[in-house]
Amino acid sequence: MSYNAWFQCINGCAGQYSLLEIIYRCPSCNDLLYVQHDMDALKTRAPAAWIQLFDERFHVNTYPYGSGVWGKKEWVVPFIDNENVVSTFEGNSNLFWADRYGKQLHVEDLWVKQCGNSHTGSFKDLGMTVLVSVVKQMIADGRPIDAVACASTGDTSAALASYCAAAGIPAVVLLPRNKVSPAQLVQPIANGALVLSLETDFDGCMKVVQEITKQKRIYLANSMNSLRIEGQKTVAIEIVQQFDWEVPDWVIIPGGNLGNVSALGNGFLMLQELGLIAKLPRICVAQAANANPLYRSYLQGFENYEPVTAQQTLASAIQIGNPVSIQRAIRTLKKFDGVVEQATEQELADESARADRTGMFNCPHTGVALAALRKLVEQKVIRSLDRVVVVSTAHGLKFADQKTQYHLGTLADVRSTHQNTPVELAADPTKVADAISRHVERTRLLV
Repeated sequence: MSYNAWFQCINGCAGQYSLLEIIYRCPSCNDLLYVQHDMDALKTRAPAAWIQLFDERFHVNTYPYGSGVWGKKEWVVPFIDNENVVSTFEGNSNLFWADRYGKQLHVEDLWVKQCGNSHTGSFKDLGMTVLVSVVKQMIADGRPIDAVACASTGDTSAALASYCAAAGIPAVVLLPRNKVSPAQLVQPIANGALVLSLETDFDGCMKVVQEITKQKRIYLANSMNSLRIEGQKTVAIEIVQQFDWEVPDWVIIPGGNLGNVSALGNGFLMLQELGLIAKLPRICVAQAANANPLYRSYLQGFENYEPVTAQQTLASAIQIGNPVSIQRAIRTLKKFDGVVEQATEQELADESARADRTGMFNCPHTGVALAALRKLVEQKVIRSLDRVVVVSTAHGLKFADQKTQYHLGTLADVRSTHQNTPVELAADPTKVADAISRHVERTRLLV
């Protein structure tokens, strides 16, 4: 059975556009596009048969099907040639049972989807494998594309640079100067991308990259390109698969440019339409209080939306005041009985530290999601018996400097409530033993 997919307008305007066409917005209304699959063709395979196929491919070494994305190839880009797939076997990330942390929150069934356990250390790999693979297919078909470009606060640039390097395609990344961590800056540099550090914020970089990609020889790699969403939607499919095809009650997602919200929503909706699941989870989008346009709109029942000037936040990847996927995110939240919560700098730093004390090593964006979880539990929106999945978007090692500053008490405008510093001692066994005893007692009190 052959399957197909194409671009369509999110507002229902007439027109279908090939996924191999360079197009990012609807020609009629200028809004974003989405990828529509031939659902009738997909429905010719029974739900049980899809489950069997996806389970058979899980973690196999057969290229490219061992990838968490390309193991669902028929639901992503079904017609791409396998030799043009650019994959690092991304996805299939750990669904971490946060048992001890959950008990502290009085949530008995808490899980953290570790999307940062990926090739470049963030969930952006899931979308970039799809986008770069389609570009490679277009180049193979004779399309003249000189480079692929993105605006980024760090993680998107790392993923783009890595996948383009693997494909042999030039990459261009636009970063806001002095607003990304050294670990995030060095990734695209190491992978040979042209790194342009601009005197602006992310929203300013986004304006520039949209201008330069109007010339179709430079392809746009930001999440307004719906190919990214197609890869990221597999996170939802993975979560359900890892629960033996059962749906959690809640999914909490950090929100910046908001593409990941609609991406996971699309994954759950596709599972439901094709009969693999019978219900949808509720979704919470968690925003930093310093960059919270969606939260402000939520407080008004989504009746109004106004961009904001994003203020500096430790959660730098979601320091976005004018997210391009705002309308897609609002539509998703309405379908999923969704809520939006925010976290201050103090809340996100403390919550990340609390969770780290139970065996995690969180990025600040995951800290935002965890702080939102705590608030929803305190508000009794999330109940103790609910199965909750928090989406962790990046690896904490990308923010080692920030974590070090927290524990040394040097992080600006943040109290190190859960500070843990090295203990300097003489090389005396008795003093070392005393320090161990005090540590054991403190740990016992925390449990």
